[in-house]
Amino acid sequence: MKKNFDFVAIGDITTDAFIRIKDASVNCDVNREKCQLCFRFGDKVPYESVTVVPAVGNSANAAVSASRLGISSALVSNIGDDQNGEDCLDSLKHNGVATDFVAINAGKKTNYHYVMWFEDERTILIKHEDFRYDGISEIGSPKWIYLSSLGQDSLLFHHRIAQYAREHPEINVAFQPGTFQMKFGHDKLREIYEIAKIFFCNVSEAQRILQTQEHDPVKLMEMMRHLGPKIVVITDGPKGAYAYDGKEAWFMPPYPDPKPPYERTGAGDAFSSTFTVALALGKSIPDALRWAPINSMSVVQKVGAQAGLLSRPELEKFLAEAPEWYTPKKLSI
Repeated sequence: MKKNFDFVAIGDITTDAFIRIKDASVNCDVNREKCQLCFRFGDKVPYESVTVVPAVGNSANAAVSASRLGISSALVSNIGDDQNGEDCLDSLKHNGVATDFVAINAGKKTNYHYVMWFEDERTILIKHEDFRYDGISEIGSPKWIYLSSLGQDSLLFHHRIAQYAREHPEINVAFQPGTFQMKFGHDKLREIYEIAKIFFCNVSEAQRILQTQEHDPVKLMEMMRHLGPKIVVITDGPKGAYAYDGKEAWFMPPYPDPKPPYERTGAGDAFSSTFTVALALGKSIPDALRWAPINSMSVVQKVGAQAGLLSRPELEKFLAEAPEWYTPKKLSI
């Protein structure tokens, strides 16, 4: 009998090699935006350490987050028939994520990314291998599909996902677009935006998707909701996050960091997946906004996107110890 999972994440999986750099500089414009990580060209640049983290990527991170928060999760993805692929499978299983829908591709390599880690930020060198995207019909009827980063040859697969979701209206869809999904543009992914119960991005990504210079997160949420998502969530880094369901809007401050962030990879994935899991557990949007920043805070205290992901009792302990001001603020819209 086919198992119906609570949470099925769809997206590419990779291994991240974190290369910690000391001898570099960051150059930004006057608004501390459009920053560039700079090395000496044509020279030998020393690095401090390398930390290899298997089985990551937006969707894999989300699946692990869901599993640690206590709901059944699985991943739809592709790996090669190499050691990196085996390491990814072992890591997913260790984290309680079902690998029933992970396809092993003969003669191909598993995705491998290099993370240039400088101070508390990172720049990632990405390469998505050429995989054949398929397998959506095998997932049954999960409560939630969480769709995120896929490769540049995945456009047809997105149409299949949209069709499957329309054929199974009991499935809720969360969409957190990755690099190539933003490059496709919202018109080519119109079906995905229209079926999305929740949509996640940050302010700069919203500007890119909407092709606008608008900076106000509330206006960006209104604009994004016109593309189809029922609930729009836009994060604004250390400034906080915003949510809008077409009737009400909220602002949520970040959870206070116990110490300065160590490494920021996966903070957005932690926020988006935790928000989705909260809704899957029957929580309200304001409650989901209380949950999500806690996992983001925890993730940035560790290396990589998964080491800091919390169990539900751990998250609820942080919530119980939160300061009085840590609560969603309703906005006029």
